[in-house]
Amino acid sequence: MTPRLKGNLEMFASKVFSGLNENALKYLLPTWMGAISGVMMRLTFGTAFFWIWGFFTRNKFPKPSARDMLSLFFIGVVFVFGYMWTLLEGLSYTTPISSSIFISLQPVWVYIICLCLRTEQLSWGKVLGILIGFGGALLCVLTQHSSDIASDPFKGNMFCLASSVLFAGYLVIEKRYLPRLGSAVVSKWTFLGGAVATAVLVCFTGWDAPVLHQNFFSTPMLVLLFVLIFPSSVSYLLQDFALTKLPATVVALYGDLILIVAAIASYILGQDRFSWWQIGAILLMLVSVYLVEVAERKSQSSPGASKAPASK
Repeated sequence: MTPRLKGNLEMFASKVFSGLNENALKYLLPTWMGAISGVMMRLTFGTAFFWIWGFFTRNKFPKPSARDMLSLFFIGVVFVFGYMWTLLEGLSYTTPISSSIFISLQPVWVYIICLCLRTEQLSWGKVLGILIGFGGALLCVLTQHSSDIASDPFKGNMFCLASSVLFAGYLVIEKRYLPRLGSAVVSKWTFLGGAVATAVLVCFTGWDAPVLHQNFFSTPMLVLLFVLIFPSSVSYLLQDFALTKLPATVVALYGDLILIVAAIASYILGQDRFSWWQIGAILLMLVSVYLVEVAERKSQSSPGASKAPASK
C-alpha cells in the first residue's frame, strides 16, 4: 500500500466519524449539554487520549523544546478551542447539513491561507472552485429559514463559517509541526491549550451537561461516548497520520465527505427536511471541491511543483 493511498484511507475513516459527529452533536445540543460544556468534555477526553498515546510514541520523535510546547499550547487556545466552540454553538441553532456545507469550505480557506503564506501558486481552476463554493454557501444562507429543527439558522451558519476558517488555519499550522514532532506531541499540547481555555470560560458561563446524569447505557450517554472516542480523538489521530502523507489542501478536501455522511444521516434520522435549495447548495460544494482537487493534481504533476509535503 502506497503512503498516498494509506493517507486517503485514513482521511476517509476520519471524516466518516466527523460526519456522524454532526448528527450526534445535534442530538445532544442543547437538550443534553450546552455548547461550552460539550467542548470541555471533548477537549478533556481528547487531551487525556493524546497524552496516553504520547507515552507509547515518545521515543519516535525528538523531545519538543519549551518554545514548541508553548507555541502549540497557544495554537490550541486559539484554533482548537475556537473551532470546536463555534461548531457546537452553530449546531445549537442550525442543522447538521447546513453546518457541513460550511465545513466543506475548509479547502477554500486552506488555499487562501497558503496563498497569503506564498506556499501555493495562484490557479484559476482553484479560484473558480472557490467562487462556486462561496455560491453554495450563500445559497444555503439565503434560503434557510427558522423552523422547529433550526431555531436561528443564520446565526448558526455564521458560527459554522467561523469554525471552518479556524479549522483551516489549524490544518495549515499543524502541518508545519507534524513531520518534526509527531502527531502525539502536537495534538496533546494543542488539545491541552484548548481544554484550559474552555475551563476558564466554563468558570464564567457555568456547567450544563444533564447527559452525565443519565444511565451509562442510555441513548444520550452512548451518543456522547461515540463523540468523545471517535470524532474527538480517533478522527484527529487519523487526520494527523494523513497529514504526514498528503498536502493540507487535499486533507481539507475530505471535509466534503462530512457533508455527504451528515446529509444521509440527517434525512434518515429526521434532523433535516429535504429541500431542493439545499440539494443545490450541496451540489455546488461538490463541484467546488472537484475543481480544487483537479487543480491541485495539476499543480503537483507540473515540472516545477515542489514535492516537499511541508510546502503545501
